[in-house]
Amino acid sequence: MRNRKIKPNSPMKSIIYKYFALLLLAAILFSGCKKIFDLPDEKDYISNNVNFSNKILEPIIGRTNLIGGFNSDNSTNPITFEIVNVRFGDGKPVNDLFTPAPTYVWTAPYTGLEKSLAEIEAKRKIETHPIFEIRSSGEFILWPSATNQILKPRPTDSTNFSQDTRFFDVKVKNSGGERLIRDFQIRPFRERPYEPSNDFNAYTGLPAPDPKFPLDKKLRDYIRPYLNNVIGATSSLNLVSNNDKKDAVVYIRPFTSGGNGHSLRIVVLGKDSLPIDPKFFNETVWDKMIHGFNIQKTDKYVQYDVAYPIPLVEIPTSYARGGSRAKAELSYSRIGFGGTRTVGSFGVDFAIYKAGDWEIVFHFKNENPKFANE
Repeated sequence: MRNRKIKPNSPMKSIIYKYFALLLLAAILFSGCKKIFDLPDEKDYISNNVNFSNKILEPIIGRTNLIGGFNSDNSTNPITFEIVNVRFGDGKPVNDLFTPAPTYVWTAPYTGLEKSLAEIEAKRKIETHPIFEIRSSGEFILWPSATNQILKPRPTDSTNFSQDTRFFDVKVKNSGGERLIRDFQIRPFRERPYEPSNDFNAYTGLPAPDPKFPLDKKLRDYIRPYLNNVIGATSSLNLVSNNDKKDAVVYIRPFTSGGNGHSLRIVVLGKDSLPIDPKFFNETVWDKMIHGFNIQKTDKYVQYDVAYPIPLVEIPTSYARGGSRAKAELSYSRIGFGGTRTVGSFGVDFAIYKAGDWEIVFHFKNENPKFANE
């Protein structure tokens, strides 16, 4: 069958011509009206109610602090942000808040599956940033490159006087206009290089008082481990660590000999303050506990090469189930009454934010764990 051609004067062709003619006429009329009436270009919308949910920022120096809370109230993106009018409450200028310093930034996702320090380091690089910034999302960031020496912490007496507080405003802007949100405050806490940090005062950096006897200067607070079925070698009772009795405490501290600048050491001390051989903790899975490499096992400690901070990123991994804390847990088994095998364990959920050579020390102050069979 031969194809039939549509004739130029066919109804279908006429309809198509009319349709395009109407489109052309509409375009001409719209252009003419715009010129005649001088209609403005369409602008983005910026609400009078843009705001932040929190205007008092209390970051901890030496850590990555991300502080959100921007509410655009349906303003049109993109929106830009600028920190302006930085001053102390008495009008003195602020000179330290934007000090540039080198800091790590990630260029590829950390997963917790990396097999070497080199693989981890290949995923991040060092850039120079002002220690305090506002991001394109409206989040504030205090970078971990900030230190007590660069950024003076809040007063040690815990006061919040205006003359000691840094104030600033934020200019919020899009093509539709701008809004100025006034009188933010930033009150940085001094460095706390590890968690838990209940063993020292957050304002002064000095040892924290004993929570039960806070006026007794001879006593202090300690980090407490959790203890599960840890039996005392002398008493044959369950050891505890609480406000009333501290059979075991934890120290997180730098060490000075045998490290390489990125080491983590696990140590257990007995009641005589001498190391207990790690071989006694025969159920501990050392190679799965810490995301570290080149494990060294001696009769005094177990040591890893690690990348700091720990955890590297606050996401759940096999080394940090909740994302924000790693876990150091030691366990051991022995034969209990009735010939059954019993397992004891102890540990601490921790974070370390400052690179260096650090050790986590479990100290059994009153009596050692019982390792002998019944």
